[in-house]
Amino acid sequence: MNNAHQEAIKQFLCLMENVDERMKGTFQNMHQGYPTETLVRFLKARDWNVQKAHQMLIGCLEWRIENEIDNILAKPIVPTDLYRAVRDSQLVGLSGYSKEGLPVIAIGVGLSTYDKASVNYYVQSHIQMNEYRDRVVLPTATEKSGRHISTCLKVLDMSGLKLSALNQIKLLTTIATIDDLNYPEKTQTYYIVNVPYIFSACWKAVRPLLQERTKRKIQVLQGCGRDELLKVMDYSSLPHFCRKEDSGSSHRGSNGTLDNCFSLDHTFHQQLYNYIKQQARLIETGLPIKQGSVHVDFPERDPDDAKIAETIECELHRIADQNGLCSSLNGLKVNGD
Repeated sequence: MNNAHQEAIKQFLCLMENVDERMKGTFQNMHQGYPTETLVRFLKARDWNVQKAHQMLIGCLEWRIENEIDNILAKPIVPTDLYRAVRDSQLVGLSGYSKEGLPVIAIGVGLSTYDKASVNYYVQSHIQMNEYRDRVVLPTATEKSGRHISTCLKVLDMSGLKLSALNQIKLLTTIATIDDLNYPEKTQTYYIVNVPYIFSACWKAVRPLLQERTKRKIQVLQGCGRDELLKVMDYSSLPHFCRKEDSGSSHRGSNGTLDNCFSLDHTFHQQLYNYIKQQARLIETGLPIKQGSVHVDFPERDPDDAKIAETIECELHRIADQNGLCSSLNGLKVNGD
């Protein structure tokens, strides 16, 4: 880190001394004992412009306070059948750890349908996994490795990606904007596997729109990506869809749902769900756990995210036109409209 970066950090720390006590409280929940490293993430997200990074962080802290994000890990999605439905249609989980000790997050992009619950439940679940990662998973990884770990690896499975993905663009853009504005620089590398033609076409159109910093993080691998991923993680940490014998998000490993990190029965999701229910009981001792989703204010779409979403939408329509499917797409409505 050069002298200019050190000076930027010093200026940012001075600015943060002037925020009110509520903001200091939620910032403490964010940084988990690593305030400087957290400021660096926001500086990187704004190309080391101190004023822009400060504005971004203040916006994040305001969002956390207004939406009670500090308490979101005490608000379980109940009943369990509803949470299972969310897990079955929003495919994401922790498959293990890299050789460097970074958590490996698996995401079933192509086979996630987001059609078993309301948008609010999917957004709530996504934020809860972000917060659990930052408050539990990463601190545990830090303690285990003996060095500060603040990022993860993500493996994105494109198996099953279809033109009907057009239905999900608005929800996915909302989630991406929440991450960009409030959880910046939390992913070290994105590995994309099991790529169908639809993704390749969209990627060709979207790649020029990405910042160089983002492009450097993305690796599109051949097939299920097993050989390349084994260079950075052991076989036991490979997501189930990256194992040649059972490639694809919909397939279960040799131990059934125990190997499928998307399943509610997987160890990670059992620990996460039990943790949230336990936190709820601590806050509301003796009272039944409240039902209903958490309503989080959706931020305005980031202009860059909006442009990418529009490009993907146009590309999907172009592919549909080429294949004579335009009539079937005309009836599709973007989620939330």
